[in-house]
Amino acid sequence: MNIEDLLIPAPKLHAEKWQLGAVIKPEIKEGGIALIFCSDERGAQGTAIPKNYTKIRSELYKLSKQDWKIPIADLGDFISGKTPEDTHCALQELLTFCLRKQILPIVIGGSNDLAYSLFSAINHIYKNLTYVQINHILSLENPDTPLCEKNFLSKILSTEANPIGKYHHLGFQKHANELDALHLMSEVNFDIIRLAEMMKSPETIEPYFRRADLVSINCDAVESLTDAFSLHPQVNGLNRREICAYMKEAGLSENLKSIGIFNYQSHSRHLLNHQLLAQMIWYLLEGINIQRSHPKERQYETFWVIIDDREVAFKRDTFSNLWYFGKSNNITECLPCSKLDFEQGKLGYLSSRLLKFEV
Repeated sequence: MNIEDLLIPAPKLHAEKWQLGAVIKPEIKEGGIALIFCSDERGAQGTAIPKNYTKIRSELYKLSKQDWKIPIADLGDFISGKTPEDTHCALQELLTFCLRKQILPIVIGGSNDLAYSLFSAINHIYKNLTYVQINHILSLENPDTPLCEKNFLSKILSTEANPIGKYHHLGFQKHANELDALHLMSEVNFDIIRLAEMMKSPETIEPYFRRADLVSINCDAVESLTDAFSLHPQVNGLNRREICAYMKEAGLSENLKSIGIFNYQSHSRHLLNHQLLAQMIWYLLEGINIQRSHPKERQYETFWVIIDDREVAFKRDTFSNLWYFGKSNNITECLPCSKLDFEQGKLGYLSSRLLKFEV
């Protein structure tokens, strides 16, 4: 496959030596990060007309490059197919190409159903995936109808060959969701986290990101104020600081293989919206660079807690100060949790999430 046939090169923008644009290159490097901008919004009843992402790039390129070591490539703008199916097929090919070269693709723009392409590309290579989605809507429409943003999750969850391992849905808003969908997710033991729970410290939500293979963000889950930030703007949602904090947490995932940021309103006339998306990407890149700098070998402290007549174990990573729940000596068999979970355990309380894991 010639990836150049799928992409329009990114424009050349000026950047100072200390800025991120000075290290972003058009060439893709093994083990690096690839930015891919998409325009196909047909899955959200939009169009596939090419969007102009120059303002976003300009805002991103002018941010600090810090002391990051991971090479970053801006592959340019992905060329939409004649049909949405063509777009998904070609995007999966591009993503598979990146993944096989240990390149982490970041897909920016397009409608939320493109998350299905990210999942399919990763699922073709890896097994037992953990998928984290930030989305105010939990839509589970008929997976047998043509792929769109309302049924892509149903298609992912109903995959028979190499089914998904874990799914965490973050930021849903109760007033905007069908009750039956929420009940169904609870019955199959997938985690659904309300917006209200995410408006506190990111520390309590971080465990859901820790082992994510795929993360997707629907920009509709971010609040819009004077101008639409997303294709379907919402008055309620994560604020600017909160979404940037969660983007960093996504980048810190131990297993992250791809991430998508969808339903962004690229036609926004407000510079602040372009700045916000650029800073979301920047914090994601910061998280990835921090995670790659962590030592591979870790040491863990074990804390035993007696609750009624049961003995449970919490473990603390002495390097990162992150917490786990479980008795196994193999940390991958323990459940990521927060320090608050440990503190509540000492008081005799285990959350339903920990209780389900123990069972």
